[in-house]
Amino acid sequence: MEASRANARPRYGAGREALLDAAMRVVASTGLRGLTIRSVASEAGVTHGLVRHHFGSRDALLEATLARSVNLAIETTSLEPGTGELDDVAADLPTVADAEREILAFQYELLLEARRREELLPYVAKMYDEYIAAAQRECARAGFDDGDTAGRVLFAALDGMVLQQVVFGHRQHTEDGVAFVHEAFRALLSQRRRKQR
Repeated sequence: MEASRANARPRYGAGREALLDAAMRVVASTGLRGLTIRSVASEAGVTHGLVRHHFGSRDALLEATLARSVNLAIETTSLEPGTGELDDVAADLPTVADAEREILAFQYELLLEARRREELLPYVAKMYDEYIAAAQRECARAGFDDGDTAGRVLFAALDGMVLQQVVFGHRQHTEDGVAFVHEAFRALLSQRRRKQR
């Protein structure tokens, strides 16, 4: 955990988001089993009563933390830049994977824990549905008439690269992989356009 952020009292009006960020840090460092109302309160530098006031239960805290992590991840990456240009998709992914390791580690921890705890599957499914939908919309903008499949394949490739960068730290592999994905998707789209003529 970063000392500069850990145990720093949230500024007025930012309490809820600070608690969610603290929850992500707790899970990233200790795993999902370490996520408790008290551990989040300690990480955020507040009383456990404040965490309970905002969320009521661990499950509500978990659901809200997941929603925040997905929103932050989509906002900070160019998974859906809205341009329809394939080279813009995930262009900053290696940088984001380095900068947002806690968010991503939180999400992967939750994903793996869902294998053991079925009640987490709806949360994980919702997270992946949002990511895949963003990739599908961007593929449709780029001109793929099967944007649903293209988006799923695109996201799967990017997700795998991010996981490996979070675990192994090989940023260059992600940079090379994103460039390869751009090239492959451009070539596929070009080939399909030629066939349509």
